[in-house]
Amino acid sequence: MVDLSIVIVNWNVRDLLRSCLRSIAPGVEVIVVDNASTDGSAGMVRCEFPSVRLVANDENRGFSAANNQGIALARGRYVLLLNPDAEVLGDALDAMVAFADENPDVGVVGPQLLNPDRSVQSSRRRFPTLMTAFFESTWLQPCAPRCLLRRYYVADRPDDVVQDVDWVDGAALMARREAIDEVGGLDEGFFMYSEELDWCYRFRAAGWRVVYFPAAHVVHYRGKSSEQVVVARHIHFQTSKVRYFSKHHGPLAAGVLRLFLLANYAWQVGLEGAKWLLGHSRPLRAQRIAAYRQVLQSGLRPQR
Repeated sequence: MVDLSIVIVNWNVRDLLRSCLRSIAPGVEVIVVDNASTDGSAGMVRCEFPSVRLVANDENRGFSAANNQGIALARGRYVLLLNPDAEVLGDALDAMVAFADENPDVGVVGPQLLNPDRSVQSSRRRFPTLMTAFFESTWLQPCAPRCLLRRYYVADRPDDVVQDVDWVDGAALMARREAIDEVGGLDEGFFMYSEELDWCYRFRAAGWRVVYFPAAHVVHYRGKSSEQVVVARHIHFQTSKVRYFSKHHGPLAAGVLRLFLLANYAWQVGLEGAKWLLGHSRPLRAQRIAAYRQVLQSGLRPQR
């Protein structure tokens, strides 16, 4: 068995994928699962990276299902889920494996993510409460009590210290094979978003530690696949949030959250409509109204 396998799920970010693969040192098992890209990503991998194992799906199966495909093929003692819009710096991979080997009770290791300008990117979290969900990544976030999101983003701890956390960002997340075998793969009901939150919740519930490890650095360019489909991004992000609360907090909490989020989008439709009537950037307002209406039509009902 090899030490480390890297699973990269790609969708239409060929050039970023190329940079990602170039940042990985030779000798590591790399599996790319391409979710029916139309930008030549699969052909690029075949041509330029013949040592990479490529799985070319004929449809977009979603982030969780595609990662599970890669995990099933991986032979490593550890499996690193790595976004294609990320680049590994220096000896980050060796450092993560060494740390995990020294700490056999650690199930998940998350490196320190960096922005393209090398500033620290927020990548560690506490588990969300329902109050957190009302504010985080909604239009009400600027109105949130400062302490609420500060606690959620673990901003009350230094970002240069190794520490146990509730969960880490899935842009670069290394899991121990033994822990994966115990808790299972990603929940494929999460098409994208919140899948790593749910996974870390299950690791923690099974007694495994989740650790933020800032000695390893990975640059993350953030959301380059999802920004291509704005409406789908809204729907998947919010339905995944509702699914998480349904699984771990019950149907009442999930139902309250779903209605709250739908009310948010209904308010935005009204707000954008008022701006359209006033003649303010009408093409933009019309585009937003159409997008938010599609979100409302979805009902934000998570997959079963």
